[in-house]
Amino acid sequence: MKNACLFFLVLFFTVSTLFASEKTINSPDGKLVLTLAENDGIPFYHIQYNGKSFLEPSPLGMKTNVGDFSVGLSMSENIQLREIDESYSLPNIKKSKVHYLANEAVYSFSKGEKAAFDIIFRVSNNDVAFRYQVHPQGERKSCVVNEESTGFVFPEGSTTFLTPQSKPMVGFARTMPSYEMLYTLDAPMGQNGSENNGYTFPCLFKVNNNGWVLISETGVDSRYCGSRLIGHAGGLYTIGFPMEGENNGNGTSAPGITLPGYTPWRTITVGETLTPIVETTVPFDVVEARYEASQEYEYTKGSWSWIMKMDGATVFDVQKEYIDFSAAMGYETVLVDALWDTQIGYDKIEELAKYAESKEVALYLWYNSNGYWNDAPQGPRGIMDNTIARRKEMAWMKSIGVKGIKVDFFGGDKQMTMKLYEDILYDANDFGIMVIFHGCTLPRGWERMYPNYAASEAVLASENLHFSQYHCNIEATNASIHPFIRNTVGSMDFGGSALNQFYNGNNTPNRGSKRMTSDVFALATAVLFQSGVQHFALAPNNLNDAPDWAINFMKEVPTTWDEVRYIDGYPGKYVVLARRKGENWYVAGINAQKETLNLKLKLPMLEGTSEVKMYMDDQDLNGKVTTLKFKKNQDVEVAIPTNGGVLLIQ
Repeated sequence: MKNACLFFLVLFFTVSTLFASEKTINSPDGKLVLTLAENDGIPFYHIQYNGKSFLEPSPLGMKTNVGDFSVGLSMSENIQLREIDESYSLPNIKKSKVHYLANEAVYSFSKGEKAAFDIIFRVSNNDVAFRYQVHPQGERKSCVVNEESTGFVFPEGSTTFLTPQSKPMVGFARTMPSYEMLYTLDAPMGQNGSENNGYTFPCLFKVNNNGWVLISETGVDSRYCGSRLIGHAGGLYTIGFPMEGENNGNGTSAPGITLPGYTPWRTITVGETLTPIVETTVPFDVVEARYEASQEYEYTKGSWSWIMKMDGATVFDVQKEYIDFSAAMGYETVLVDALWDTQIGYDKIEELAKYAESKEVALYLWYNSNGYWNDAPQGPRGIMDNTIARRKEMAWMKSIGVKGIKVDFFGGDKQMTMKLYEDILYDANDFGIMVIFHGCTLPRGWERMYPNYAASEAVLASENLHFSQYHCNIEATNASIHPFIRNTVGSMDFGGSALNQFYNGNNTPNRGSKRMTSDVFALATAVLFQSGVQHFALAPNNLNDAPDWAINFMKEVPTTWDEVRYIDGYPGKYVVLARRKGENWYVAGINAQKETLNLKLKLPMLEGTSEVKMYMDDQDLNGKVTTLKFKKNQDVEVAIPTNGGVLLIQ
């Protein structure tokens, strides 16, 4: 692949004036222009926005076991064009009602006398989505895609905001990769991750002074594998398939598809500012539901003991205490984490579920994904990987009123693992059960594809704040990254917003890691981090040891939103977003920089409001709540100290 990449780069930059053919497709507003061309049998594309280059000529194509469709191709003059004007509603993404406008073009490529594949491009005002449709080759009605040539070439001088893919079968009980690596920020191109394994989606790039590009994929299900981005010299990044060692070496890395068949959508979001990156809905725009919902699912708030008390607290009395705590907070659920099968038992879980029902609370139950792909010892094991055992278990869960499950410790991104995700979701829907995934891959359009999908972790989440003081020290930095990268493309089950000062069961001083961020910061992340289902890192002691204003806010904060607007920020430094629920706006900001952040915020969404409630920190991170009189066209001045936050509530 390395030699092929060098060949592409030499070809594109030395013969760009010798295009054999060239086609363009524009966004509805005309600002985003995609050019598709074929030169000497090699297809490539180029993206400009407002006349500036955001992607240089970049390769397309693939190599399969029924033909090499990366070279020797001819592009047809016949192009299928259509305008897309669709509206849809989803309660559990960043925008509840979406109006999707795009121009679609289908370009056909042949090799010799045979049709090879079509490339379907959809271009909306700040997004490009594309996928391949591979055609049958004579009697061959199926194929294995051994390699994709699909690439993204960035202009010289662009910088990267990426998280590396880990080695397979490393980390706790050989459970990685699990999309839980640290980001590098404003790094130069020309690298391929800390261990030369590429990068996990989504991938953010700053294109000099022109703006920003976010690369990801969507529509991945049992019919393909999850992919990663492989870095090369010269600003080239290509699609990479899972590593052979994933899933304990079992299963193929190369995906197989029926013919004719489709690859997933690859998505490119382009903006002169970060606004289109934060506000994009393209992961959901181009996918469809894989099955109908068996019921109307509820997106809820809840508590869980594990984040503060760990494995030893998954016992009956502690979980009963957390049920009472959820009821006191007005929350609908409690997540009963690992080892409940042995430390509580099935009979007592039924009793616990009845007690929860009496408090108008329901249970989420934790499960190990299991199988042969890791050594994680926590139970229940050996259920979610087996259809017969899984459906029997889900029938039992339905009979006692369990609301959802959290399935942990997956083995990688191979096609067989994508099938396991889909099988769990499909079976759970039959029994009215919602699903959270942990130790897992990135969700790729799953909120729209799977009606009972709740959220995925796929991030260095709150557990690391318990495990390590280092992660507490950099909590603000990481929190100011996720709204620009990970959380832009799918629900993120972070499990945060802790109000304990110390990560231990009773908030005991000098035991466990110490939280370095403020209470206002914790509240702000409940708004900044988007997930339709949230289990917050709160504890029963917070009813007595946390400020009343903080507890009251956490009782009322929504978990589903109708709209998001980017206000200001820079990945890893600070972020200010606004989210709307109904007629009410929540403006949240945090600061990871060493100096106090002084901002003048333009908040047009608050026009017509006479006053707003304002949560703010002093220099010692002591929070308070005030009322801000709001005047027309007023700039709101805020000062956010290091590790602090700000909230304005309409």
